[in-house]
Amino acid sequence: MAQSPACAEPRSEATGDLQRRLRRRPDRRDVAGADGGWWSPSESAPPADNPAIHSVLAGVGTRILLLCALGATVAATSAGARPVATPGVSATEIHLGSSVPLSGEAAIAGNVARGADAYFKYVNDKGGVFGRKITFTYLDDGYDPGRAVNNTIRLIQQEQVFAVFSSLGTNNNLAVRKLLNDAKVPQLFVSSGATTFGRDFRKYPWTIGYIPPYAEEGAIYGRYVVKNLKRAKIAVLYQDDDYGRDLLAGLRRGLGAKVKSIVAKVGYDPTSADVQPQVTQLKASKANVLMIFAFGKFSLQAFNAVSRLGWKPQIFVNDVSSASALMAIVPQKAANGSISIVFGKDPASPQWATDKGVKLFQSILKKYGDGINSRDLKDGYFTTGMASAYTMVDTLRKAGKNLSRQGVMNAATHLTERGNPFVLPGIVIHTTPSSRFPLTQVRLQRWSGNAWRPFGKLISLKPL
Repeated sequence: MAQSPACAEPRSEATGDLQRRLRRRPDRRDVAGADGGWWSPSESAPPADNPAIHSVLAGVGTRILLLCALGATVAATSAGARPVATPGVSATEIHLGSSVPLSGEAAIAGNVARGADAYFKYVNDKGGVFGRKITFTYLDDGYDPGRAVNNTIRLIQQEQVFAVFSSLGTNNNLAVRKLLNDAKVPQLFVSSGATTFGRDFRKYPWTIGYIPPYAEEGAIYGRYVVKNLKRAKIAVLYQDDDYGRDLLAGLRRGLGAKVKSIVAKVGYDPTSADVQPQVTQLKASKANVLMIFAFGKFSLQAFNAVSRLGWKPQIFVNDVSSASALMAIVPQKAANGSISIVFGKDPASPQWATDKGVKLFQSILKKYGDGINSRDLKDGYFTTGMASAYTMVDTLRKAGKNLSRQGVMNAATHLTERGNPFVLPGIVIHTTPSSRFPLTQVRLQRWSGNAWRPFGKLISLKPL
C-alpha cells in the first residue's frame, strides 16, 4: 500500500514514542491539556468542512500519524488481511462514544449526553441489547472543534468505540466527519440540524443526523410570518456558520415573495465574546420581528439586550436555544410571546405533567443520572438525550445479534420508529438510505407564563 507523504515522514514525534503513547490507557480528564501535546486551546479551530480534514492537524505529526493509522487499518482489512473483531463489540459489551460540551458557556447542552447515558444504564439493567451492555464514553470538548477532533481520535484509537453517537455541535461534527467516514466508523444521530448531515450521504455514507434540519425550521418561521404578521420588518441575528446560515437560508425560502421584509441581518463569530452590540445594531433598523438564530450564551445575551434596550419585537428563537432551562433565566418581559418549534416532550411544560413518557424520563434520570438535581428533571436537553438514546437502542436491536458497523448503518437508514416515549405524540422517526433526516415532524410553541405552550398541529418537514 502506497503511503501518503504525510504518513511517510512524521516530523514531530518518533514512531516508537507514538506507539507507546497509543498503548497507554488515558485517564478520564478532558483531553485538552491532559496529554501535553495533543491539543492546545490556543490552537485555531479546524475549518468547518475542509475536504482534507486532516489539514486541521497540519504540522502536528502525532495527529497525522493517528489519522494514517486509521486509514491503514481500513486498507489492510479491505486488502484481505486476517479479519479482526469489530471494535467496540464483545459478547458482553457495545461501546459507544461521544464528544460534547461539559464545560464552558455551552455546558448546559452537554446534558444531552448525560440524558442518553442514564437511558443506556436503564436499558442495561433490563438486560441490554441481545445480552450486551452499552458502555457510553462521552468526553468534554468545551464546544471547541479542535478538542472535538482530539476526543474523536481518542475514542477511536484508545477507547476503541464501536460507533460515535450524538456528538454535539455543527462545527464539531463537521470537523470529524471526514475522519470518521474515511475510517468507516458510524457517525450516528448527530446532535446538529445542519442540513449537510442528512443531505450529503453519498459523500459521507457513515453519517446520519437526528434533530429536525435547521433550514426547514427557518422555513417554518418564514411561512408563519407571511401568514400571521402582515407588516413584518424582520431583523436576524445569526451564528455565522452552517448552523446559522442554514436557518437564515430557510427563513428566506419560507418568506418567498416577502423576502424583502428582512430589513437587517447581522452574523457573529462563534468565538465572539458578546452579541449585545449586534442586537443594538438590529434595533436601529426599526424591525418589529427578531429572529434569534444563536446558541448558548449568545441567545441569552440577545434576550438580555432586547430587554435592556426596551425593544419589543416579536421574537422567534431556534429550537436548540429554546430549552425551558434557558428561557426561564432570561428577562421575561423580553421572552414572553417568543415562538419556537418543538419535537420532544418538555418536562417543564404543564401540558406533560402527568404524561407517562415524562414520568418515565424523570424516574430514569433520578435512578441512573449522575449528580442530578430538581432542575434537571425539567431540563429538555436531558429529554432530547433520552429520545436519541431510545432511537440508538432501537437501531442496535434492528441491527441484530451479529453486530457490525455496516449492519448498524443499514439499520440506522431503515427506521420506522413509532412510540418513542420522549417525543411528541404522533411523531414517527423515519429514515431510508436516501432520506437521512430522522425527525421531520414538529409543532410550533409559544413562551407564556414561564413555560412553553405548543399550538397548532404537527407540521411535516420536507428537507431539500
